[in-house]
Parts: sequence; structure tokens; C-alpha cells
Amino acid sequence: MIKPSLDWLTDVSVFAVNRVPAHADFRYYETIEEARKSGAMNFRHDLNGTWQFNYAVNPRSRVVDFYKSTFDCTGWETIQVPGHIQLQGFGKPQYVNTIYPWEAHDEIRPPEIPVNDNPVGSYVKTFTVPEKMEHQPLFISFQGVETAFYVWLNGEFVGYSEDSFTPSDFELTPFLQAGENKLAVEVYQRSTASWLEDQDFWRFSGIFRDVYLYSKPEIHVEDLHVHTNLDDNYNNAMLELDLKLTAAEGAKVVLVLEDATNKVIATVEKQLAGTSASLSLAVESPQLWSAENPYLYQAFIQIFNASGKLVEVIPQKIGFRRFEMKNKLMHLNGKRIVFKGVNRHEFNSRRGRAITKEDMLWDIQTLKQNNMNAVRTAHYPNQSYWYELCDQYGIYVIDEMNLETHGSWQKLGAVEPSWVIPGNRPEWQDIVMDRAISMFERDKNHPSILIWSCGNESYAGEVLLNVSNYFRDVDPSRLVHYEGVFHNRDYNATSDMESRMYAKPHEIEEYLTSNPDKPYISCEYMHAMGNSLGGMKKYTDLERKYPMYQGGFIWDYIDQALVKKDRYGQEFLAYGGDFADRPTDYHFCVNGIVYANRELTPKMQEVRFLYQDLKLEPDRQGVKIINDRLFVDTSDVALVYRVTRDGEEMYRAEQEVSVAPESEQYIELVYPAIFQQSGEYVIHTTFVLKEQTIWADASFEVAFGEFVFEEGQRSQPTSEGKVRVVTGTANIGVHGSNFSAIFSVQKGTMVSLNYGGQEMIEQAPAPLFWRAQTDNDLGIQAGFDKSGWYAASLGQKCIGYTVHTEATYATIVFDYALALHPDLKVTIAYTVDADGRVKVRSSYYGVAGLPDLPIFAVSFKTSADYDQLEWYARGPEENYIDRANGARLGVFKNTASDSIATYAMPQESGNRTGVRRVNVTNERGHGIRISATEQPLECTISPYTVFELEHAAHLYERPNIHYTVVTVAGRQMGVGGDDSWGAPVHEEYRINAAEDYTFEFMIERV
Repeated sequence: MIKPSLDWLTDVSVFAVNRVPAHADFRYYETIEEARKSGAMNFRHDLNGTWQFNYAVNPRSRVVDFYKSTFDCTGWETIQVPGHIQLQGFGKPQYVNTIYPWEAHDEIRPPEIPVNDNPVGSYVKTFTVPEKMEHQPLFISFQGVETAFYVWLNGEFVGYSEDSFTPSDFELTPFLQAGENKLAVEVYQRSTASWLEDQDFWRFSGIFRDVYLYSKPEIHVEDLHVHTNLDDNYNNAMLELDLKLTAAEGAKVVLVLEDATNKVIATVEKQLAGTSASLSLAVESPQLWSAENPYLYQAFIQIFNASGKLVEVIPQKIGFRRFEMKNKLMHLNGKRIVFKGVNRHEFNSRRGRAITKEDMLWDIQTLKQNNMNAVRTAHYPNQSYWYELCDQYGIYVIDEMNLETHGSWQKLGAVEPSWVIPGNRPEWQDIVMDRAISMFERDKNHPSILIWSCGNESYAGEVLLNVSNYFRDVDPSRLVHYEGVFHNRDYNATSDMESRMYAKPHEIEEYLTSNPDKPYISCEYMHAMGNSLGGMKKYTDLERKYPMYQGGFIWDYIDQALVKKDRYGQEFLAYGGDFADRPTDYHFCVNGIVYANRELTPKMQEVRFLYQDLKLEPDRQGVKIINDRLFVDTSDVALVYRVTRDGEEMYRAEQEVSVAPESEQYIELVYPAIFQQSGEYVIHTTFVLKEQTIWADASFEVAFGEFVFEEGQRSQPTSEGKVRVVTGTANIGVHGSNFSAIFSVQKGTMVSLNYGGQEMIEQAPAPLFWRAQTDNDLGIQAGFDKSGWYAASLGQKCIGYTVHTEATYATIVFDYALALHPDLKVTIAYTVDADGRVKVRSSYYGVAGLPDLPIFAVSFKTSADYDQLEWYARGPEENYIDRANGARLGVFKNTASDSIATYAMPQESGNRTGVRRVNVTNERGHGIRISATEQPLECTISPYTVFELEHAAHLYERPNIHYTVVTVAGRQMGVGGDDSWGAPVHEEYRINAAEDYTFEFMIERV
């Protein structure tokens, strides 16, 4: 009889006591009909739901004897399983990135754990064994418990386990009693596992994945390993199945293989003897599995006892594919593969990592709809259902074991492996290897998994090299990934590919041009924190330029923000520190291309375009179609093309095209005589789905491309009326038909623009050189380096003005000095014509030695009533000069509030590039139009000033809406995104303060 001990929590040699060996995640049924439905199993009984619960802040204060049959838990609180303890009213969540959560509280070294800060959750659930499961061996499966737990049944110790993200199964048969049984589980937040689970995520604990009982038939397949061996020509396959069974003398197994239409392809049977068996059958010309065509065969493994009775049926999806390193390139089914990927945490803003099937369905459809073909399970094995979806929908997976020890070797960004774990420490080998084995055994039969990963950011050493070699030994059908060898090249053999995080494009090119031995992937790139992802095209361009660049995985998929209520009871999305969690890394947890509430961020617009497999490059006569798919032609999509003039649609047509994979073709497009009128024309080309798929409806757009050109000469607006100029002591008025404009000599700006008795200026126009800092701006310490532009935006001084009057117009020019430098000058010239149009021309005269400008703009306020926007610009989502590839030129409508993004920490957002015009009106359609007169503009129209956003740490801290803030820019710097802790915006997307800039726009009534 094993006696449980709390010493196990700090003993690296004890991580699994009485745990059932890891095995594949298949289902099994009693009949072929049940197996075909793949629904609920008669052999399984769900224990999810309400459990009795007691919370203790540390082991000393826990209820020690709660597991005993005689202990009465009446009066205990309750908790929901699956779920995190800290999200159900007990303790508090804590977010940290690289540091360990106990830093500054406990000075400990591995494998020690905090004594006083180790929350304990005591769970109790009673159950009666279902009648259908009686008289059979009974087991329990915990699919995920964080981080270490003990199990008792009816007062008897059952087992212990660590590793939060793979299943822990135990046999209950010896401890069962008739009638009601008492199941007790004691969960500890801190253990040796805590040293190995230092991922960039919220620190939770508890039973956060499914719990269920299961039984086994009289003869049971304990484990199943599927091998789909394609020949070297990728034409024919040998399907092999290795089975581990309970003793099965006289029994037989029958394997039936069906195609996707339920047509039987082949059948094979074999007599069983002993506890293992292998089956094989040849499959001629199988359809091959890929993300483009995730074709799955259906196998039914049927077990008959010695009497010929069917006792077990296992439905198993089979995907035939071959993944290999060939000529220093990763190939799938003989083709060079490119990963258009994302790192994905399991996350729900209310449930944390206890996500639902509905969450996963939304995620997989979102990936497919936005042209992503790959996921890295950052940084732990996901729920089994996720891999089933990846098999079915077609997503390539890097399956990453549950390992990260970041805080043990990286100190304030510097590599300092003085007490790195696991490193070369043999005492950590078994506990780390156990995590690799658990992941491999559970997930080995999923065709979507192409690569095993040895974990994340755990430095390097013999322990991980041994893990890598384990993967190679048990599974030569996949490759092995590990990034950490970048820090110690003595262990370069750990990874089959060169994998780096946040390398700059030029650094990647340096590697690719150095005659490397391994292909390159960016396991993390484009740090999508807040308003980011600028310059992504510099990475995706490498895919075509260098065959050994085989793609990357954006960091990351979803914001890790949690729903919380402010002091007034209103819900908001909270980040680190909002739960009084210290230490914390604050808002570094919100890096997603999807908001935490599962709405798309504007960044997805860029991802979707740059990850397109089908590329459309139209011109005046036709369109070049580039099909970067490896296996599928364009027969599943229709080409839709249309023409707009100045934003108005003139023509639309659709036609069939057939472009083979890995090829390109130029298609001529036929138009009626529609190009006679002067104006700006856009030829829009799109590919849309012909038929509904499991991830999108028919007519869903999968790719687009456009061509913009000007036809003829544009006529410039003229005015034949007269203006009346009134010069007062401190103000100058310009009047015309049903309008007036007033300019203040004292304030040095236009203070009034009145159309038909309606005042359009609530706060006067002023030069603007500052934007609310993005997370990337904060990362480069723009608040320090560029703070002079903040002050200049608040405190420019008007040093002179001039007035020039003609019969049909008047021009008032204001000259400004900025305290930033005595030679720095800015002018704004207002030209008002007799029809009430105001041409605004702003000029900046540069001075060397100053920091780059964040923005060069003119900003003013109008009433909040004018919040209806109609754009002819690049959109529909916000875009910036380094993140505008996915934006298209067209007419879009939204409101001032909807125009800006809802990043968890308010920052610069809502910009549109390529603005030709934008109407800012009230609900009756009255207001003003801002239009470009020379070059297209950049505009942000928002309910908030940049300063109001700058000083709000959360969305609820933004002020009530009183104005619509109109900001018109000649140029705004890019947002960047190589990383968020020091990578500057690329040179071509900056605003050099030493250069001169001028831009011009028109304000007129609507």
C-alpha cells in the first residue's frame, strides 16, 4: 500500500504514482452502428459539473482528512469542473511572462516550492457506477489538472500525477464499493511541475479539463498506433496498425477501411494471440491528406471474442500523408511546404484555459477563413478535440510538449543559465521525458501533426536532446522542432529545422544566404501586441525568394484578457495587475490577432491577405493568377471582378478559371465601354467559394487583388461668387453664401466654420505631432525619445500670420514655432472660397538632429452629433503605411466609435490610409467632407483625442463621448511589429524630422 506524501511536490523523481501508461486518444463502442455515429460512449460516464470544494491558501491550512469516507463535506462550497479555481471566486489569477510567479516573495531554487503561497483545492464528487459499466474494470481519466494532484476513492489512495496538459488515468476497480462512491481530489498549484510550466500565460490551478469514468469490454485495445506509409512516388500506401490488447486468446480483429463516401476500400482480419497484434493492408492510389484537401478515410477496428461475438469497435480516421526532410527542405507529399501559421493559446475570456468545443469550432473556422494553414500549440498539448478538428478541417500542427523554464535562465532579457533546468541535469530527465511520452502517445495518430516540439524557451542541453532523439526513435514519420538551441549551439542536433523567435528580416536573410544545413521557420514572429503587425510583408516575401524559408507562426492568436467588473459594475477585459496580482507583466498578455471575446482585431485584415494561397494581380486588360497551393487547382472558386469609378460600382462579372497548383496564368478580362469618363478607377478581383464548406458559406471571399488607375483629367472645383472679408481687432471673418469662417489672430487658428447656421468647429485645428503610444511605441521607449513631439502638440506658438484676399477667395496663413528647436517651423494656410470650401495646407520645415515624428497632422474637434462616417479610402479596417496590404480601396461606412479598435490597453487606432474623401455627418446626413486635393491622406476620426487615449490604461478609463475628433495626416509612422520590446519601425515607414513635409486637404459642407 502506497502512502501519499507531500514530499512528492518537490521530488523530481516522483511525478506519476499508479498512473495508467499513456495511450492514444481513440474512442470505442459496442456496435458498428454506434461507432459510425462516434457519439457518446456506453463505456464512458461524465463526471463534469458541480463538485463540493474547499479552498486553502497553503497546505498547512487545508482540510487534511477530507478524503476519508467518514468525513462530512456538507456545508462546503461548490465549484464547476472543468474550470479554474481562480476564476470561480477562490484566490486570484496572476499573469507573469518569463519570471516565476513567486519572485520577490520566496527566494527558492528548483525543485523547491513556496511554503506559504501554495493554494490547495480539495474536490469531492460522489457517484454510483452506471449499470452499463458494472462488472467491468473501471478507470478514471483527468484530461487536465494544474499542476499536481492526489486522488482517493472511498478513503483509499488511488494515485498522484503532474503535467497539467496531458491526461492522467487511474484504475478505480480495487477501491469501488456498492452504491455511492466518494471521489476526492487534492490539487496543488505549486509543485516541481511549476518549474517546468513557466509559460507566458495566466497562472491558474484546478481541474480545468474533462473528467470521466470509463470501463473496458472483455477484450480491449489498450493502445493503437496508425502508420500510413506512402511509397517514394507518393502513389501507393501500406496502412499498418499496431495494437496493444488485453489477453485475447482465440479472438480476432477485423479491419475495415472506407473512403469518405463510406465505400469499403479494403478489409483484413487476423486471429489474436497474446497482448499485441499488427495489421497491414495495401492501399492503391489513396487520396492524400493536406491542409488544402484534408481527405480522411474511416477505419473500423472490430474485436470479436473467441465465441465470435463483437465486443469492441474503434472508429479511427486515417489521413495518408508523408512528411519528410528532403534536400534540406521540409516536404509534404513530395512538395515544399510553407507554414502560414499562428501560435495559439487555449483561452476564453471567462473560462481561461477551460475552453469549450464551441470555442474550438470558432477558432478552427476563423483560421481557415483567414488563410492560416498551421498552428503551433503554444506551449503545451491542447485538448484532443482540437487535433480532431485540425485533421478534419486541414491545419498543420506543431504539437508542443508542456515545457517552459524561461525564468530559470533568462534574467531581464539576458541569457544567464547558472541554474537552468532541465539543462544537463540528469535528475530532471525522467520528469521531462514523461511529458514527451504523454504527448506522443496520446496524439500520435493525428495526420494534422507534422512536427513534435520539445517545448519552448527552456535553453538547451542533454535532457532536451534526449527528448528529441526519443521522438525520432518512436516516430520517424515526423520531424522535431526546438528553438532554444539558438542559445547554445552545442545542442544544435535537437532541432531538425532552424527555428528562431523575432529575428528581423535581414537577420533571416543573413542565415538563408550562408549556405545553411537546415530550413528556417519563424516559430514566433510578428508580435501582435496591441496595434501591431506592421511590416509583415517583409517576412512573407521571403517565402518566394528563399526556398529554405518555410514560413512562420505569428505570436499570437488570441488576447489573454479576462472579464472583470470595474467599480461601477461594468464588465471590461482585464489584463495582468488588474487582480492585484504581483508580480505581474501587466498587459503583455494581450498579443492576439483575435480579441479575448473572440472578435477579430483589425490586424486580421493584413494576415488574411498576406497568407493568401491564391494571389490576384489585375491590370487594365486582365489578371495574373498565382496559385501557390501545392495540390489543389482553382476549380473550387469563382473569379469575380468588378470596376468602380471614384468608389461607385460601374460593372461586375464572374467567370470560371482553372489554374493548376504551383503555377500562374494570365486571364484576360472583358469589360464594356466604361472607361470614357474621367476619374479614378479600381479593378477589383476576388476569388469566392463556389460551394459551402465546413468552414465557410458559398460566395465567401478567399482572395482579392486590385488595380488602381486614373483616367482623364480631373476638373478642379471653382467658385464664381464673392467672399466678404471682415477684419476685426482679434479676428478675421470670411463670409459667403450661407457660410462663415472666423480666424483668431490671438489663437492663431480657425476658430469657427459655420454652414447654414451649424457650427462645425468645437475645438480649433492645430498641428499634431503625437499619437497615443502603441505597445510597440512603448517597447522602443518612444515616450522618452520622442516626448518633445508630445509637448510640441500641446504647446506650439503662433509667431505670425498673413492675409491674402481676392474677390473669390481669401487665404490666411499662420506660422508656428515649436519649443523643440528654435529653427523648427510649421505653417497652416487656410484658403476659403465663395462656396464655403476651406483648403488647408500644412507645411513642416525640418531640422536635423531631432527624433522621428510619430505623425504630422492637423486635428480639430466637431460635435459628437457628427459621428456618421462614409469613407472613400483604404479599408474597411484600420490600416497604416506598413500594414495596408490587406486593405482595399473602396467606399466604407462606420461611426466614429466603431472606427477605432478596442485594444485592451487604449492606444493609437482607427487610422485609414489612401483617404480620398470622408464624410463626417450627423444622422440626417449633414456635416462636412474631408477630401484630398493632391495626394491621398491618412485620417483618424475618433471620439477621443490622442491625449485621452494616451492616458487611459483600460477602455473604461476613456472619457464620456462629447466630440468627434478629426485628425488629417500627411503621414503617420508605421506601427511596426517585429517585436514589442525594442524593434523600431522599419526605416521606410518612419518620418525623418530633418526633412520637409507638406500636405493639403479640403473641408466642405455635405
